[in-house]
Amino acid sequence: MASVRFRTLLLVSAALRVILILYGEWQDTHMEVRYTDIDYMVFSDAASLMAAGKSPFARSTYRYSPLLAFLLIPNSFLHRSWGKFLFSAADLLVGLFIRTILKLRGVPENLSMLSVIVWLFNPFTFTIGTRGNCEPIVCALVLWVFICLMNGRVLQAAFWYGLVVHFRIYPIIYALPILVILDPHVFRSGQKPSLQFWDPRQESPQNRSVTRLAQLLCPWFLLKSALTRERIVFSFISAAVFFLFTGLFYHLYGWEFLYEALLYHLTRTDPRHNFSIYFYHIYLQYNRKLSILEKLVSFLPQLIVQVVLVLSFAQDLPFCCLVQTVAFVAFNKVMTAQYFVWFFCLLPLVLAWSKMKLKWKGLSCMTLWVAGQLHWLMWGYLLEFKGRNVFLQLWMASILFLAANTYVLVSLIRDHRFSPVFTCLEKTSKGGKKLQ
Repeated sequence: MASVRFRTLLLVSAALRVILILYGEWQDTHMEVRYTDIDYMVFSDAASLMAAGKSPFARSTYRYSPLLAFLLIPNSFLHRSWGKFLFSAADLLVGLFIRTILKLRGVPENLSMLSVIVWLFNPFTFTIGTRGNCEPIVCALVLWVFICLMNGRVLQAAFWYGLVVHFRIYPIIYALPILVILDPHVFRSGQKPSLQFWDPRQESPQNRSVTRLAQLLCPWFLLKSALTRERIVFSFISAAVFFLFTGLFYHLYGWEFLYEALLYHLTRTDPRHNFSIYFYHIYLQYNRKLSILEKLVSFLPQLIVQVVLVLSFAQDLPFCCLVQTVAFVAFNKVMTAQYFVWFFCLLPLVLAWSKMKLKWKGLSCMTLWVAGQLHWLMWGYLLEFKGRNVFLQLWMASILFLAANTYVLVSLIRDHRFSPVFTCLEKTSKGGKKLQ
């Protein structure tokens, strides 16, 4: 019965996406404002160049892995909407992976279905894929890495993790929590890790970040405990896959690939208006080279918040990655609407462990977040389409949106029931006494 309901849910959401893709074709033809994302045109042009035996980076502003252009080559000989169907299929795959992860953790069917609906029928998510944005592929790969880890397939997880980091660099922030959970008391050779099942009455003690920080600063701890077989294997395989694809495309396309697909995202200073609080400073200083101190100041908040979150929540991997992503996007130098999909695919994985009630806390989070975004979009419209000098107002709107994101982040943390994904196997001291 449950499988029938889920199949029906997938069919309805698939039909919705097909209708939106067809509508997008009509809107692009008959209306001034296009439905298709401008990035999709960039992807398609790069794919056409690759199909002709040329470099995809001959298309200006193409700053992605050549794998993406390769996947969209059928745009040239099948139909220009091929990529939209591919991205939407990945969108549906994310829904399937969400259900798989929740089933592995023993979440009841009604909560599992509700969580899947939060993804499949979220306007932000189903419009991203149908407009031609590639983020659903990245989301699907990230969730597949989680599934591999939960099933004890560390080598597979390492392969796909290396691939997704090559495809889109931002999942590199998940490396530290993944390495933390590869605990030798959880992952043992020849044994499948034991998962901790969902229990609404359970209140698991949260790891103390101070204690973990003291351990990480201890050289003996790093040598004896941190450098375990599973962590070394995962690091080696994922790095090898990343450098294999990177080296291959460097051989094919040279420095242009290395800069556009990777280095550009690390040194990006985009003067165009976006949700980030840093855009106005970058815009004012764009003709002047930023000092090392200025670059460090913009990077430090991200780094500090990421470290604190990992030290606090790493054992609860989906939740840790969720709050990491929310914080990473909120404090990034560039923030666009497509980035929100990065954490929307992780949100359904933690709803079953949230104590937040839709009324009133949940509504306040959604209202503040959406209102902050709409307020920003109002000033963005006046700047972009009306040509008004509202840069200062737009910057203030970015600050308010950061405040809304921070409020949501803090609310998610305060109302979450910390629940490690894995249960540790029995540990014993030298004298044979069990350690808790």
